[in-house]
Amino acid sequence: MKKLNHQQTQQLAKEVLKEESAAIEALCNRVDDLFIQACETLLNCEGRIVVIGIGKSGHVGRKIAATLASTGSPAFFVSAAEASHGDLGMVCSDDVIMLLSNSGQSDEILTLLPSLKRLGVPLIALTGNQDSELATNSQFNIDISVTSEACPLGLAPTTSTAAMLAMGDALAISLLNARGFNEQDFARSHPGGKLGKRLLIKVSDIMHTGAQVPAVNQDSSLKQGLLEVSSKGLGMTTIVDQNNVLLGIFTDGDLRRALDKGLDVNNTCMRDVMTKDCQVAHTHQLAAEILEEMEKLRINSLPVVDDNQQVIGALNMHDILKAGVV
Repeated sequence: MKKLNHQQTQQLAKEVLKEESAAIEALCNRVDDLFIQACETLLNCEGRIVVIGIGKSGHVGRKIAATLASTGSPAFFVSAAEASHGDLGMVCSDDVIMLLSNSGQSDEILTLLPSLKRLGVPLIALTGNQDSELATNSQFNIDISVTSEACPLGLAPTTSTAAMLAMGDALAISLLNARGFNEQDFARSHPGGKLGKRLLIKVSDIMHTGAQVPAVNQDSSLKQGLLEVSSKGLGMTTIVDQNNVLLGIFTDGDLRRALDKGLDVNNTCMRDVMTKDCQVAHTHQLAAEILEEMEKLRINSLPVVDDNQQVIGALNMHDILKAGVV
């Protein structure tokens, strides 16, 4: 089994992080008028932002395209190699092209330039070589050059890819801010994520309805109420009138109070043990808001009512947690 020299490893790792952070810090001086012009071009793009790269720049390009797409700027990635064999057909005249190449001399990228120019699409380059063919043939060339790679051999793209990714993030977040992109917008493109669920899932999406909603009338016996609580499994039952208007609820807390008083389950009516002024939920409310309210009030179940106070559903904390809201 191979062993590491702990001290040497820690020192090298720190040097890598310091070198890459310094390179990213140096990019601040390159956020200039050209950067602003590139942002404005991307902001006013009527089509999509097409990110093109090859090799390690291609991997970075996939991430930049994903970040742009998820923050309000429609974008996708195309491999330069695949673009020259048909995938360039994905590009439309109203798109904006972002070309990534640290050297600015990648053959696969340069091969595409004549075709892209014929399309008349704006070209934004992220390169580390300002005299390269890519830099001089792009309307906007953003300088991402670094003094050296963190790789001790000076071969593996490390500092350069970190700088490229950071500049891509700077563009994406600048566009996010310019578009007024907010949490709700983010949630719409992330329906499967935690944030998306917190901002998208409403009470109507997870509540129990129809025969699943526990309900008895106020003249029902306490025993009948307990059977309803037990059979529906929500930890409570609603008490409604003949028009299904909510009169109150009965929970395990109400049961404990009834037992403390020694009440007969057969001869006690629900009207005498129910909680009249109870909390309710509405279909349009976010499940996350209801969860916060339930935690604050230390309650586990809620009836759902419409504008006429008619019971249309019910839910408990387990339903919200099961939906993945938290």
